[in-house]
Amino acid sequence: MKVVLDTNVLLQILGRFSPYHKIWESFLNEEIILCTSNEILLEYEEILKQKASSVIADLFLKTIEFSNNVIKKDPFYKLQLITNDSDDNKFVDCAFATQANFIVTNDAHFKELLNITFPKIPIISLDDFYKNFIT
Repeated sequence: MKVVLDTNVLLQILGRFSPYHKIWESFLNEEIILCTSNEILLEYEEILKQKASSVIADLFLKTIEFSNNVIKKDPFYKLQLITNDSDDNKFVDCAFATQANFIVTNDAHFKELLNITFPKIPIISLDDFYKNFIT
């Protein structure tokens, strides 16, 4: 299963004692494929440095760089589907470019996608993704 992880979700799955840490373990065990782009990786790095440390951010980026189950693709098209927070469009564009199964997010701005019929970009909450796809 191919997924794009919104930054708010990434922060919740990395902590060793997080109830959602099993998602990160599923990625490490190559059970899910992480779809990303340079723009997304830059945001991950920035936020991880702010919320954790430079060491954590560097380790995370190295893990992504050397993992076989990462699709890194810089989108050619800028769909501009989210109008309330245009910064979130990088996740939408990546999901479209990589044909991801879901964007996993708890950000309410992504709910705009539910009203768009084409292109259909599926979103799922962290709780629903965990309950339905992580064993």
